[in-house]
Amino acid sequence: MFIVGLLGWWYGAGWRERTRMIGERLAKAYDFFSLDLLVKTLFAPFRQISAGRVRGSLDVQIRAFFDRLLSRCIGAIVRSIMLVVGTVWILTLAIAGLVEAVLWLFVPFFPIVGAVMFAIGWVPHAGL
Repeated sequence: MFIVGLLGWWYGAGWRERTRMIGERLAKAYDFFSLDLLVKTLFAPFRQISAGRVRGSLDVQIRAFFDRLLSRCIGAIVRSIMLVVGTVWILTLAIAGLVEAVLWLFVPFFPIVGAVMFAIGWVPHAGL
């Protein structure tokens, strides 16, 4: 009866909890990198406090225009790098979560496999 209850939990509530944990891990990574916000602000000025309109001579306005343009280019580069890093990390977590979920299905069989391997005398050896 104990084994039936354990397997019932493993493939029922345990499975649901494991998939919930994997989903939470992905959601935290998505929130950490804020991919949607990075896309929305891709060409926004990067850490430029005075990005508004500038009054003054034509020379001052042209200088301010190129300052804002440079700031936007730097912002686009930094945000693009963070988008790539965040996407790669989330994909890595998704693949690891998929492997974890598949392994979760087979873990209860590992003791049986180990007992059979022990019974037939299988011994791992180091390949020289």
